[in-house]
Amino acid sequence: MVTLGWREWLALPELGIPAIKAKIDTGARTSALHAWGIEAYRAGRRRRVRFGVNPLQKNSRFSLLCDAEVVDERYVTDSGGHREKRLVIVTLAHLGPLAWPIEITLSDREPMIFRMLLGRSALHHQCIVDPSRSYIQGRALQRVYRNLKSGE
Repeated sequence: MVTLGWREWLALPELGIPAIKAKIDTGARTSALHAWGIEAYRAGRRRRVRFGVNPLQKNSRFSLLCDAEVVDERYVTDSGGHREKRLVIVTLAHLGPLAWPIEITLSDREPMIFRMLLGRSALHHQCIVDPSRSYIQGRALQRVYRNLKSGE
């Protein structure tokens, strides 16, 4: 059994995101990633999406461009009760010793503190969450994050 804190460092390597702070939110069914410039397109028979990500909190200048296959489009109700139709992608998440594919919806999370929300459907079946603790799975990715901030 792997224990997670209410916030953890994770990586989304298939999207080119080496480190991002994520809020572990068992109250949210779906995971969400802050994305901007969301543009769906077709590549042959497949539906894909291009989008930008600002993985650093409080920094909208540093951005990464991502591309992924769209696996679904669904309505999601946010914490404020607003329904929004969002594109859904699947990508590999690395969190501590775990690596597994997760579904993520793309949404403008600019006003939110965390650029990534890890919802309960993405939690590994062997995970439990200790809401009184943070970064239980380590801070190795924090150094990567700091390097991104400093431009290294």
